[in-house]
Amino acid sequence: MGWNGVAAALGVLRLLICAQAPAEFERGIAETQERVFPGVVFVKPVQESFEEGEKLKVLVYGSGVIISEDGLVVTNHHVSEKAVEIRCVLSDRREVPAVILGHDKETDLALLRLALRPGEKSPWVPLGDSESLREGQFVMAMGAPFGFVRSVSLGIVSNTRRYLSMSPYNLWVQTDAAINPGNSGGPLVNMRGEVVGINARGVFLADNIGFAIPVNRVKEVVDAILRHGHVPRSWTGVQLQPLRDFEKSIFIPADQGVMIAGVERRSPAEQAGLKTGDRIVRIGGAEVSGMYMEDLPALRRLLAGLPPGRAVEVAYVRGGKEAAARLVPVAKGKIEGDDLELREWDLTLKEINRHTDRLLAYFQPEGVFIQGVKNGGNAAAGGLSRYDILLRIDGEDIPDLAAALRVYQRASTLPAGKRKVLCEVLRGGYTRWFVLDFNRRSQEGAVRSDNKGSF
Repeated sequence: MGWNGVAAALGVLRLLICAQAPAEFERGIAETQERVFPGVVFVKPVQESFEEGEKLKVLVYGSGVIISEDGLVVTNHHVSEKAVEIRCVLSDRREVPAVILGHDKETDLALLRLALRPGEKSPWVPLGDSESLREGQFVMAMGAPFGFVRSVSLGIVSNTRRYLSMSPYNLWVQTDAAINPGNSGGPLVNMRGEVVGINARGVFLADNIGFAIPVNRVKEVVDAILRHGHVPRSWTGVQLQPLRDFEKSIFIPADQGVMIAGVERRSPAEQAGLKTGDRIVRIGGAEVSGMYMEDLPALRRLLAGLPPGRAVEVAYVRGGKEAAARLVPVAKGKIEGDDLELREWDLTLKEINRHTDRLLAYFQPEGVFIQGVKNGGNAAAGGLSRYDILLRIDGEDIPDLAAALRVYQRASTLPAGKRKVLCEVLRGGYTRWFVLDFNRRSQEGAVRSDNKGSF
């Protein structure tokens, strides 16, 4: 056989390989889907919502993935938050109840446990390693988009270390596999059938941009919830900024450390004497580096992992000179206040929390604010508005929800025609007074359904 014959034979072989490749690829997708689908669940929580001025039952749809044979399920916090009931549809089409073992709002993760039958072992999906992900690698997003039970979308990893400002403690896996409302909480899997992320976000009016929580962060959160029932973190009050911020065109002439972008009032950092503009170079003797935005989540995890109540030395540079501060972190505690419905007043209240209500906490570190005002209700007619901070009702201080409930219950005994209270509120930093007339009876709220999506 001459050279031409060899070339022709190689060409035929190449064509045969190319013809077989799509079939092999499709077979791999089908096999991965068959392995993973039994561990994907359709999550149906009934949540309580207080944002419209009354307590409503909200029917929600989302997704989850079973990660152990005893029925542990990982889903998103925003799918299961404030749920008074959760039911999951399994691969055999059974609908079973689930209990919430713990939430972590700051990573948008939650852990459930299925109420399996005695002795029953559930199918489950193994957790992979998100550190081994590479751009261009094929992945599949599985879940229940728009409430359609069990579907799969195929794509690639677009970025393995995407920084999103709303997520303090983790980077994100960006993928062009379709992630739609209802996919939230479902698994992002590799071609070996391993979970490499938990689907959580899409971008509205954008094509092929979805985000998943890396599975290595998921493992840490699951372990913490199983140990403590929550994810314990410390609070220092330090806000960080990288040395190189390309979005804001800020470039600090230094090669080591991380900048302090802000120090929260009455925080451990303020008490330690740290200030905005300081450059932290060491924490507990270990050098730190926050050159780029992508470095910040790891540094925040470092600060959050410091033992509460135990002093740590923070070395920093100010005005070209190095100094040290004695920082004593405190336990972070709740990051969201409790809710209260005052039905006859047609409003809902919420505790001020310094971690989630920073603007309100600036004016009033602790207290109660109006979370929602029912449209056309008594509070709205009296001029009260969402985000008003309640200072006093009929001359009685309102430092917490218990005080608000006590005044409400007492006012409810007033005779018909005299059911009015004077409310003193803080609005935009200014004190204002309103008369809340609740002689009119409130109407009962309805139950609505919602597809809790990724957007």
